[in-house]
Amino acid sequence: MEDQPLDPILERRARIAGWVTAAKRVGYGLLLVAVTAFFVGAATSFSGTIVTLVTIAMAASAVLLAPAIVFGYAVGAAEREDRERGL
Repeated sequence: MEDQPLDPILERRARIAGWVTAAKRVGYGLLLVAVTAFFVGAATSFSGTIVTLVTIAMAASAVLLAPAIVFGYAVGAAEREDRERGL
């Protein structure tokens, strides 16, 4: 493995990419919980607990996924620009 000089920009980009990956996993997991709870509620009866679970899971999913998707595109665009510039 080559020893490359540590570039603070690349380190920061890698750290943000890691956060994006984690936030997407948790966000999509919460979305799965919300959809599953919704179908369980539809099959049985929509109790207050099911409605609360669906609402909280959907809200938390949106809070996590929206910035994660935007930052994911930003990291991808920065990497693509670096490749195009030969960096």
